[in-house]
Amino acid sequence: MTLSFFQPPAAPRYALRNLRAPRCLVAGVDLPELPRPVDVGLAAVDLLVDHGRIAAIEPAGRLPADLGPDLDASMVLPGMVDCHTHLDKGHIWPRQANPTGDGAGASAATQRDRSANWHAEDVRRRMEFGLAAAYARGVVAISTHLDSLAPQAAISFAVLREVRERWAGRIDLQVSSIAPHNIFLTDEGRELADLVAASGGKLGCVTRSALHPGDPMPPDLDAALARFFTLAAERGLDLDLHVDESTDPAARSLIRVARTAMAQGFKGRILCGHVTSLALQTDEYIKETIAACKDAGIDIVSLPTVNMYLQDRSPEARTPRWRGVTVLHEMKARGLRVAVAGDNCRDPFYAYGDHDMLDTYTQAVKILHLDHPLSDWIRAATETPAAIMGIDRGRLKVGTPADLLLLKARNFSELLARTQFDRTVLCDGRAIDTTPPDYRLLDDLMEAGSA
Repeated sequence: MTLSFFQPPAAPRYALRNLRAPRCLVAGVDLPELPRPVDVGLAAVDLLVDHGRIAAIEPAGRLPADLGPDLDASMVLPGMVDCHTHLDKGHIWPRQANPTGDGAGASAATQRDRSANWHAEDVRRRMEFGLAAAYARGVVAISTHLDSLAPQAAISFAVLREVRERWAGRIDLQVSSIAPHNIFLTDEGRELADLVAASGGKLGCVTRSALHPGDPMPPDLDAALARFFTLAAERGLDLDLHVDESTDPAARSLIRVARTAMAQGFKGRILCGHVTSLALQTDEYIKETIAACKDAGIDIVSLPTVNMYLQDRSPEARTPRWRGVTVLHEMKARGLRVAVAGDNCRDPFYAYGDHDMLDTYTQAVKILHLDHPLSDWIRAATETPAAIMGIDRGRLKVGTPADLLLLKARNFSELLARTQFDRTVLCDGRAIDTTPPDYRLLDDLMEAGSA
């Protein structure tokens, strides 16, 4: 059973006619702009699917009617890409809620649950539940962090390798470590770098020190970053960091990351997530930091739903005063690659979510004001995170797999106004079951493993 509004033809070769596609996501085809204001940013296209791949992209009306249905201006999107998630934490909320709703409460609750419950089978089942939810929503690639302090790292990376192989062909799955930066000054950090390399992952850390938990700029930061970059360079690893996820303007480690990369001549990819405290700095410091990131080739991912949930909470009955997101407009305007991603899902860091990147995009538009004009911001949930991950995804391109979302919405106005739960999701040109996994599948973990 599917929830979708449309079933494609059963033949191996068929057309999807009279679609509306974001022009910025159509590669290698010159398409005219649509004249109506409501269609801004869209092109009218026909797609030819042949044995699971996009065989042709033509202006609407070019492909013969007998090849396939007229979809009456329905929108088409490439499969969505989530470049920052935490599949190992996902869906533990029923057994380990966050009593305060803030970052400190989230960290403490996660630590309790990890210590009590994160054996291999628990991690595997929750991870696969998250992947099944994402797949049903049309997500084709995910990069997940794994909590990486010993002994958990060995458990979770082994599970990830197994799960990645099982999901090959459905979701491209990448992995990075996450640990306080101070461990990279120890043998544990070197051993973690070896484990990451053996797992085909990215080396990741948080710009926070477990030795100085209350200090937004701990004294061991520069030494730890230098060692972190060295370990990655020696093993040919890309980097994926959690940086300045804070409401404290004193948190200014992003520029230190950029300067370390430049000083070491680091050649790999660098992705920095969150960087929320940058939005609380002066305009001059923001410009200086963005320029340093540009010079260092740093990419940025914002996690708008999670940071809005966590940040600027108060134990008193006080309305939050800011949105808890970074300066994405300024970064994009100055040439940085910027993405949005889903981050946490039903865990102490975020009580909600369903691994649905289309929902993340629509919420990001509203939280970050990615409108007036909408411009090409849809790339931040498709093509740009794919480029950051180094994969050929997130575009409508001849020769690529026909992994598509077909929506009832005919334009961005309809897409952003109404949740597209009845989307059709194609994998290799075939409609998949879009029913998300039932939460009851995890009931025994929540009951038997309650911490």
